[in-house]
Amino acid sequence: MTELRSQLQKASYAYYVLDDPFLPDPVYDRLYRELQELEAQHPELLTADSPTQRVGETPASQFTSVKHNIPLYSLENAFDLAEYHQWQARWQKLEPDTPEAAAVAELKIDGNALALTYEQGVLVRGATRGDGISGEEITQNVRTIRSIPLRLRIEPAPPIVEIRGEAFLPLDVFELINQEREAADEARFANPRNAAAGTLRQLDAKVVARRRLDFFAYTLIFPQGLGEAPLSPPQTQWQSLELLTQLGFKVNPHRQRCESAEAVAAYYDHWAEARQDLPYLTDGVVVKLDDFDLQERLGFTQKFPRWAIALKYPAEEAPTVLEAVTVQVGRTGAITPVASLRPVQLAGTTVSRASLHNADRLAELDIHLGDTVIVRKAGEIIPEVVRVLTELRPAGAPVYHLPTHCPECGETLVKPEDEAVTRCINISCPAIVRGAILHWASRDAMDISGLGEKWVQQWVAQGIVHSVADLYDLTVESLLPLERMGQQLAQKLVDAIQQSKQRPWSRVLYGLGIRHVGSVNAQLLADHFPSAEQLAAAEEDAIAAVYGIGPEIAQSVCQWFQVAANQQLIERLRAEGLALAATASDRAETSAQLRGQTFVLTGTLPTLKRPEAKALIEAAGGKVTGSISSKTSYVVVGESAGSKLEKAEKLKIPQLTEADLLALLEETVSVE
Repeated sequence: MTELRSQLQKASYAYYVLDDPFLPDPVYDRLYRELQELEAQHPELLTADSPTQRVGETPASQFTSVKHNIPLYSLENAFDLAEYHQWQARWQKLEPDTPEAAAVAELKIDGNALALTYEQGVLVRGATRGDGISGEEITQNVRTIRSIPLRLRIEPAPPIVEIRGEAFLPLDVFELINQEREAADEARFANPRNAAAGTLRQLDAKVVARRRLDFFAYTLIFPQGLGEAPLSPPQTQWQSLELLTQLGFKVNPHRQRCESAEAVAAYYDHWAEARQDLPYLTDGVVVKLDDFDLQERLGFTQKFPRWAIALKYPAEEAPTVLEAVTVQVGRTGAITPVASLRPVQLAGTTVSRASLHNADRLAELDIHLGDTVIVRKAGEIIPEVVRVLTELRPAGAPVYHLPTHCPECGETLVKPEDEAVTRCINISCPAIVRGAILHWASRDAMDISGLGEKWVQQWVAQGIVHSVADLYDLTVESLLPLERMGQQLAQKLVDAIQQSKQRPWSRVLYGLGIRHVGSVNAQLLADHFPSAEQLAAAEEDAIAAVYGIGPEIAQSVCQWFQVAANQQLIERLRAEGLALAATASDRAETSAQLRGQTFVLTGTLPTLKRPEAKALIEAAGGKVTGSISSKTSYVVVGESAGSKLEKAEKLKIPQLTEADLLALLEETVSVE
């Protein structure tokens, strides 16, 4: 508890006073919650200086400190729907005659709260939230935000109007600012919220104006009544939002009035993924009971209003302890260090392993065993360690170094000067052989039904197969002595392997596992070089000239075909009767490849908007749906992909980038 208090106090001072945060919000929330739980379990150890006993922190002193006319309260947090329903039950217990009440659900904008004061309709003061009681006056900076009116759109205006809202940076503006900072050899902002906070505290208002902050209003108060203003006083939160738009403020367009807790849950679930397509960041949903009379009856706790709650989405970053590091050997020989973590909840799943990528990344992170690390899961199936909290490092924690020899075969590992990846270059390494066979048998390659990881591990370990070509020498008799192998199963495996000989040349090419050659690129190469002989004889420039291929893939293909062992593999596959040349029926199949295919789009594509991508797919005969299933043919993945990507990975649905999709579409058109 002492350690948590110290860490949270440091983080709070860095965030509120220095404007130099070192803990992401989800991390702070998790540590804060842990301290709350410990104090609840051990109330005798509660101290007056605990961060849980404070409403806020002292505001920074570079600007004039001003007292808010009306305090800005924090909101209680709920981290899942179960906690939301617990909040619902608490207020209903206080209002037994109101079993259900309408609520307004609004997106929780990830920005910086502002308090605006208008006198006789004119903006006279803008202040940061600060500790909720006092903040910093930044009126000149606020005036530069064009979505904040300098004069209210009403005559005559109420004597005083207090507005609350959130200043934020749109994502495209944030990226431009970081590009400018890089060009000026300045550190990039960590995220849009930090950038917005730094912008609001600029002493030069011209800098603020150039950064194009935006603002959503969400609350208004009339401390002295409406005066002679031609308005009806709002009786609900929904009416307040409508009135804000009438007065000239931008209000988030995605607000929704919900008649029940179920409707709130549906709103929350919808935006869990839909928020990925927004031009700004949001980390949850704010739920406010709509009726002001009900709000007044419920009142406040010492810190929070009882009638509102922030329903947050599962954290995409979380702290945990690194307990060990293991090493995986991929099918290309790439060595990947993997962190073994103390299990932690992240983006709705329990995470106990995370990628450490390579030796360069290990050095950059300065990984020590026992470190507290920040784990991120932003659309990735295997989460990654993004940062080490060195201030929490145990005394004497040993630094971790990659092994010098392959953990699978014992051969010396190699790290080429022009690559970040350390590799095992022994093509007989069991890990490389296993990876090559599993890739060969995968759905987009030879699609060998029933040939899973457990059989491949056993066959390689016992020396039954040493390459994909050895699969075609297997017989029922050779498989029967194996553990858990019966006559019927052995026959099914042998039959499935033999049936894979019917796969077209493009699938064989993909199954070879050439670096950088995915299923779409394999199709492109097979269309332009309709036989293994033609592709093997092609010059690197000719391969690179194929639309969608490029020099890196071309170089990888040429190098692969120059290796003697690979040439021998091609000859063995030819002798086994596999298709190493395209047929007329293959070309006909390509011309209709989108017909009957189902696509799902997730994330933000680099150039295409979703309606445009959907129109292109449908024009080529494909179908676009909104949800992933086992019948999905492809998932088209953009930046900040959501939960659809994770489900696609679990179902082993092929993934396409925008470039892959365009290449596939262009090839379809050219062939037809």
